[in-house]
Amino acid sequence: MQTTDTNGEVLLNVQHLTKHFPVRTGIFQRISAWVQAVDDVSFYVRKGETLGLVGESGCGKTTLGRTVLRLLDPTKGQVFFEGEDVAFIRGERLKQARKDMQIIFQDPFSSLDPRVPIGDSIEEGLAIHGIGDRVERHDRVQKVLQEVGLYPEHASRYPHEFSGGQRQRIGIARALVLQPKFVVCDEPVSALDVSIQSQVLNLLRSLQAEYGLTYLFIAHNLSVVEHISDRVAVMYLGKMVEMTTREDLYANPLHPYTLALMSAIPVPDPTMERERIILKGDVPSPLNPPSGCRFHPRCPVAIALCADVEPEFQEVYEGHFVACHRVR
Repeated sequence: MQTTDTNGEVLLNVQHLTKHFPVRTGIFQRISAWVQAVDDVSFYVRKGETLGLVGESGCGKTTLGRTVLRLLDPTKGQVFFEGEDVAFIRGERLKQARKDMQIIFQDPFSSLDPRVPIGDSIEEGLAIHGIGDRVERHDRVQKVLQEVGLYPEHASRYPHEFSGGQRQRIGIARALVLQPKFVVCDEPVSALDVSIQSQVLNLLRSLQAEYGLTYLFIAHNLSVVEHISDRVAVMYLGKMVEMTTREDLYANPLHPYTLALMSAIPVPDPTMERERIILKGDVPSPLNPPSGCRFHPRCPVAIALCADVEPEFQEVYEGHFVACHRVR
């Protein structure tokens, strides 16, 4: 997949990224199998845009996000950030890359140390990277707290003293205090009430506009993704199955899995009827994924070819990528 295009400069370019986890058994802990969490995934993210990443739980979204950030080392593939492969950088260069690439974790409570005031948690990154003196770091923490809708006096409080929405704002502050260029948002609103979700989403959008941030926004709620994303990528069992602009995906979904996800979106109109696509069976195990197309055992339109040959993730028309034998 290309590293530049006519619509903007590419900040992150992922090529054939694979992450498998070993399964060890027996007294000698020999490897008996591999969990294929992410398998040959390619995509790009332009500077200043938001790429939404959706799929069912367990499809590899979080693993993909963490592997892109080098929180997990890839099994195979390349991750180019500003043209440099982060899989091979070491030492100070890796430290600088970590400053430029941050993450907002899914569970803001478990990602915060309950014994440390939130001001110290936010300041920790600044101290690690040697940014400013004690007074300057304190001032930056105060400023970022205000930017995410909290008060400077909150810096001395502990995580348990905040609501879920406030803790998510703390997680956002901790990611943004280093002034990164790219942020992985790992389901940042999935555990929040709907009213709080909209506040956090609007906050993310306003901060993106102010600082020119680039997001990889991971979620399983297609309504949330539609609200915040410029383009959307759909994953199933470690594979990318469709990717295009937000408008194109919601107006013209092509992959059968995307169609099934779309049919599950609630419609705020009791008089409107929608034909629901019910997928048969359960999601297969990534320990032993199906041959050919991984979606074929549950696909309502599968043909014999789907069970034998893995479809190529290809561009069917400008900017719309699909991995399906039925879509040409």
